[in-house]
Amino acid sequence: MAQAAEHVTLKNGFAIDCSRREVVGDHVRLYMVGSNIGSESYLEVAAGAVVRVETIPDLPEAAPIVVKTGPVVAGAPGLTLTREEMHTMLSHAGTEHNIDEDLLASVVRAESGGQVRAVSRTGAQGLMQLMPGTATELGVGNAFQPEENIGGGTAYLDQLLKRYNDNVALALAAYNAGPAAVDRYHGIPPYRETRTYVARVVREFNRRKQAARVGEQVAQAK
Repeated sequence: MAQAAEHVTLKNGFAIDCSRREVVGDHVRLYMVGSNIGSESYLEVAAGAVVRVETIPDLPEAAPIVVKTGPVVAGAPGLTLTREEMHTMLSHAGTEHNIDEDLLASVVRAESGGQVRAVSRTGAQGLMQLMPGTATELGVGNAFQPEENIGGGTAYLDQLLKRYNDNVALALAAYNAGPAAVDRYHGIPPYRETRTYVARVVREFNRRKQAARVGEQVAQAK
């Protein structure tokens, strides 16, 4: 079912599609599309950072990701990885390409929800949703092999970060919509799906960093 939403533009040029706004002191919480009251799915910004709010009358639900199961093959990866397995692979790829592991984990969550054999409606495959052509260019022989997929996706994100001078928002937009779209619009394309995607990854990245800080404070207090 379609739902009303708002397109919020910030001073730094970043734009977010949100289901609602909530004023908290001198800050504003922008709740991501699909989040509920009491949910942690929001991005908090200074009230003065909001420069424009536009109503989006009909926001369609996100297209589903299909998990491709297929026949069970001995030695083949399962549909999900353990937290330790995911951490090891992301840490290795992040170290190799000097990319924050939490950023990679946030991309994986937004792209596939951690499903090893996820396939999108457009044919993107695996944990970091590599299109077959892109996977081939990156030397990924099997996009459903977790290490290969993460290695290829990380290498691709690394290329995009270098292309856009470490502008994470632009690199994420290009990862979602393609660099041609980012170059055409000289910024994040005005595609609802892409803007929501970038916001989702940034929100998850910030959540992970905040959780890590809280964990450190708790450990120090003991």
